[in-house]
Amino acid sequence: MKFGFYSPYLDTFGGGERYILTLASHLSKNHLVDIFWDDPNIKPSLARFLKIDLTKIRFTKNIFKKNLFEKTFLTFGYNLIFVLSDGSIPLTFASKNILHFQVPFNFPQVNLAAKIKLKRYRYVICNSHFTKSFIDKSFKVDSRVIYPPVDVKSITPGQKEKLILSVGRFSRKQLHPKNQEVLIEVFKEVAKKAPGWKLVLVGQAKKEDSKYIRSLKKQARGHAIKIIENLKVDKLRKLYSQASIYWHATGFGEDENKNPQMMEHFGISTVEACAAGAVPVVIGKGGQKEIVQDGKNGLLWMTKSELYETSLSLINNKGQLRSLSRAAVKNSKRFSQEVFFREYEKIIF
Repeated sequence: MKFGFYSPYLDTFGGGERYILTLASHLSKNHLVDIFWDDPNIKPSLARFLKIDLTKIRFTKNIFKKNLFEKTFLTFGYNLIFVLSDGSIPLTFASKNILHFQVPFNFPQVNLAAKIKLKRYRYVICNSHFTKSFIDKSFKVDSRVIYPPVDVKSITPGQKEKLILSVGRFSRKQLHPKNQEVLIEVFKEVAKKAPGWKLVLVGQAKKEDSKYIRSLKKQARGHAIKIIENLKVDKLRKLYSQASIYWHATGFGEDENKNPQMMEHFGISTVEACAAGAVPVVIGKGGQKEIVQDGKNGLLWMTKSELYETSLSLINNKGQLRSLSRAAVKNSKRFSQEVFFREYEKIIF
């Protein structure tokens, strides 16, 4: 069979790209797979950064930039085309089409042209029920949820330390900022009651993020807080294995109904932390609520005082820390790559 994949965000190397390329790599073992992108030189960087085998995948010209006649002819030759949507709906004439949403676009209405193009898609897939709730309303569809694939087999618990970890890009300009300044503020208060504990913030950073990172380092100065930019995957996995607690604050201070795009739409790093036995203490908004069941495999919070009190209580209750850690590891298996592949094979073949 012949498959085609397209993401308008391919050069961002983000979660959506990991999602579609993991599936593309899996299919390329037995089928012909093309990625529609005008610059083929992006391939080695993508493979290296995302740690995905792309050797059998071809990078071809973006067919969605062609005129209608060319687009019709070229897309018609594919058994299936998979599109990661940026809110738009590209026209495709493949035998079967899948439209995937990573972002909970909250549109007031969809025009007639979009409705017509949408009829060409056999399935609309979302990365979480949180995203689905907005997509279904905006596009008048009944989408499916297939959670992102997380390589939980490669992340295992290690010797735990008095370490709280948080992972997320250092930026105030991105779609949903991670609010690391909030975590630093709360940790400084936690540390007064929990001597020996430290906070490590890890995340990707670009040149334009330098001002924000400088402000974080200034805020953290003199405290047991470490800020690490662009850490290699193997070293990040080691930190996961050492961490006792995992913090996440995306969506803090925002209304998830009015501004759903400001939430964590799923939460891959939270699942990775769970796989390593780091107890997730995360904000009770967005897709995080689908990963963490409060009091069963982690803890949820909404205010800074709740984050402070919940974390301190957990630190002082070793039995709860151990039991939630075991439950988090078990729960992470729901989001494995194997589950992801099985769900897609049901609808592709």
